[in-house]
Amino acid sequence: MSAHTELGEFLRSRRARLQPDDAGLPTYGGRRRVPGLRREELAQLAGVSAGYYTRLEQGQSPNASDAVLDAVARVLGLDEAERAHLYSLARPKPKTRRRTLRPEQVRPGVRLMIESFGDVPALVMGRFVDVLAWNPMAHALLAGHLDFDAPNRPGDDRPNIARMVFLDRHTRELYDDWPGKTRSTVADLRLIAGQHPGAPALSNLIGELSLGSPEFAKLWAAHTVGDCGGATRTYHHPTVGTIALMTEFMTLPNDEGQRVAVFNAEPDSPSEAALRILSDLTATTMPIGRPSDIPADRSPARRG
Repeated sequence: MSAHTELGEFLRSRRARLQPDDAGLPTYGGRRRVPGLRREELAQLAGVSAGYYTRLEQGQSPNASDAVLDAVARVLGLDEAERAHLYSLARPKPKTRRRTLRPEQVRPGVRLMIESFGDVPALVMGRFVDVLAWNPMAHALLAGHLDFDAPNRPGDDRPNIARMVFLDRHTRELYDDWPGKTRSTVADLRLIAGQHPGAPALSNLIGELSLGSPEFAKLWAAHTVGDCGGATRTYHHPTVGTIALMTEFMTLPNDEGQRVAVFNAEPDSPSEAALRILSDLTATTMPIGRPSDIPADRSPARRG
């Protein structure tokens, strides 16, 4: 889907969630033909002509000023992530000759960093939320039923966070608030889609999830936007039981689109004790040697 089409869908979805009363407009009674604000009403509130706003919504105003975009964002009540998404869609990057992208890789220094975290689960996500690397604890926490070496095999065998959340029953059972995790995952993918309009790998992922998960299709149609941000989630781990962990994300400035996710427990909490137990169990099951050097045939079964 092009950035122009995405822009129109995004603006229409945000208009639909606002009622005239919310914006201080009179309704005069009667039934309205469209949900939410009309284009003319939004244009009036933003201080632009109805024709100009219509062209913006149709992707025909690539040079919209900061003042116009800020006014539209204000009327629609966009948060910071939604505002950034609006700017990405309204001002797409110039098209360049598409080059064949090599499979994403993790720099050795980044791999060493997450391995050095020891008892703290950590992983590296690619631009389209593929798992590019994880340390033994992140693997044991999130995906012990998958092959530890799978992130080193680009393609369909490489784990993908969104695919796991929506299509893997083990992952679904892992999250105490699975619906909340699905919403944040889709919101993050929407933000990524605005930054990489038309990317074939992302389009294929979205198509696969839309066909394979009614929940994803419904959430994607709602056009929710947001970044992962820090969050505390409760997991029902099959080995160590219930565990609550804070997740923090770090963007790697020298690796486009790559992020590190780190999972920590509150100090002196039952969850910290559960992490220590998981660490002890992982140490007894992980083959001796550096995690990144483990051959695939000595890893756990690929998929459950």
